[in-house]
Parts: sequence; C-alpha cells; structure tokens
Amino acid sequence: MKIDILTLFPEMCDAVLGESIIGRAIKAGYVEVNTHNIRDHAGNKHNRVDDAPYGGGKGMVMQAEPIFQCFKSLYTEGEPKPHLIYMSPKGKTFTQSDAVRLAEYDRIVLLCGHYEGVDQRVLDEIVDEEISVGDYVLTGGELPALTVADAVCRMIPGVLPEEVCFTEESHFDGLLEYPQYTRPEVWHGVPVPEVLLSGHHLNISKWREQKSLEITEKLRPDMLSKRSK
Repeated sequence: MKIDILTLFPEMCDAVLGESIIGRAIKAGYVEVNTHNIRDHAGNKHNRVDDAPYGGGKGMVMQAEPIFQCFKSLYTEGEPKPHLIYMSPKGKTFTQSDAVRLAEYDRIVLLCGHYEGVDQRVLDEIVDEEISVGDYVLTGGELPALTVADAVCRMIPGVLPEEVCFTEESHFDGLLEYPQYTRPEVWHGVPVPEVLLSGHHLNISKWREQKSLEITEKLRPDMLSKRSK
C-alpha cells in the first residue's frame, strides 16, 4: 500500500506518521507514505501557490496549476492515475467502512487544502472523491489527511499484530467497543467484572457483545438503526 500526501506542510505530516504503530509499519515496509510539497511546483521565485478569489471575498484561494503539477509528478505517462481524495468539509463523512474500502487500493493520494479552499477547476479535473472527517472546519487538510492515512494503514495486513486488533474495535461491525480492563484487579475499590476473570471464553464473548450493544444504544443509538437496515 502506498499513500501520497500533497500538502503545504510536509514536515507536519512526516512528524506524525513517523511515530508509533504507523511509523514502525513504514520502517518495516508494510506501507509506504510519502509527502509532497505543493510549493515545489509553484513556478515562481516566491513559491506562491495562492491568489485572491474571483468575485471578491475574504482570504485567498489555492491555485490550480501547482496542485495539478504536484499530482502529475507522482506518475508517468502510461501509468494508471492514482486515486485522488480531496480532504474537504464538503465531502462525505469518513467512516470505518471507508477505511476498509480505501485499504483495497494499491495507492491513494490525499490532497490537503488551505486558506479559503482550492480552485474548483483542478478539483473537477483530477479529484476522484472528497472526504470530510466531521462537520467542522479546520485551518488545513493536514489533520484530516493524517486521520485517513492512519485509519487506512491500520487495515493493511502486518501493520497490526492480529486481525482481531481492529475487527473487535468500535465501528468495525457497526457497534461501539466493549469496556476494557487491565491490572490491578481492584482499583479505587472497583473490581474488574468477574466474568473476565473466569477464563470461560464463551461467557466472556457473550458479555462483551452485550456490553457493546448497551454502550452503542446509550451513546450512539443512530448506529443501531443503521445496523438493522
């Protein structure tokens, strides 16, 4: 799996993805993640990639050409066009099913916008889909891109030690995850649920499933209605 991130702040992305589980997966060769500075394709001595919006208005808009050239530099003529995702508050809200779906690609590219947005013409020409990480606006697309990259990388075989590490987590099967406990057995007077100490795997599995249902019904009842459809 290969992920490319088109950004104005490659150091920011590199710092996050180089750490923890994803950082180790990159070093081990399970995934390849590269960042590309859009400013390198500005075509002017000041590396400027933005300009005032036509029609007036506040702020600046990222220009089409630097983004286009940055993306085109990723593959040669004759190669298939990589799947390009624009991180946008107008996009489809990202879900666990999207992470699973995107992990099936051999390569994806994440485009990070900034300022007041991106010239619509380049989006229309090269972008395959737009994804949002929630109904709010951030200062740039880097944090959403890092979120998507992390979620997708976790789905790649070998990144996590076992498949159960993600199949039993929140959202994977349409439920929130059951409560987790570790040592000590009693903390602040509260003991670990007795069933978890029983060693009876079937009873533990039933308890976890029931707790997942209870937590989902309490915190995210909307997920249960979607799951029943």
